[in-house]
Amino acid sequence: MPRAALLDFTKKKDHMKKIVSTILSLLFVFSMAMAQTNSSTTSSGSSSATKPKAPRKPIFRANKDQIKQAQKMLKDRGLYAGEETGKLDADTRASLKKYQAAEGIKVTGTLNKVTLEKMGVVLTDKQRIM
Repeated sequence: MPRAALLDFTKKKDHMKKIVSTILSLLFVFSMAMAQTNSSTTSSGSSSATKPKAPRKPIFRANKDQIKQAQKMLKDRGLYAGEETGKLDADTRASLKKYQAAEGIKVTGTLNKVTLEKMGVVLTDKQRIM
């Protein structure tokens, strides 16, 4: 092999080594960046999962007598046609929505504190402090 051809081959070989080395270096840097991104996402996700949640407020629930009183009042106003069962069934909820809309209070279809007070139904001590 002539000397010029050998020199040309050596230059090409060195050039290829630089290209391969550069590609491997870029892959390494890219993989390190991805690993850092994944670990920061995982660590922030796991720390929020271990944080204690704020305690929930107690749920306001009307008792059976209060529901009966509300059903009677709704029936007297012509908003409810069912029986006074003391159960918050679908018909009672629909009637409550009509009542709440007519009285200008938030329409929920439930016997919440505001609705019971507006109806004049007496609250229990526990319900008053909620």
